[in-house]
Amino acid sequence: MGKGDKKTKRGKINRGTFGARRPRIKKKPSLESKISIDKKAIPN
Repeated sequence: MGKGDKKTKRGKINRGTFGARRPRIKKKPSLESKISIDKKAIPN
């Protein structure tokens, strides 16, 4: 178990691949994308 092992986290880092042991980190959507700047609140 080490750098050459395909199934370990260290092995995934060494090979530069992703999998169940080392999933890709998904980027969180920014606040700007959640709040639409184009749409303005309509006053009642």
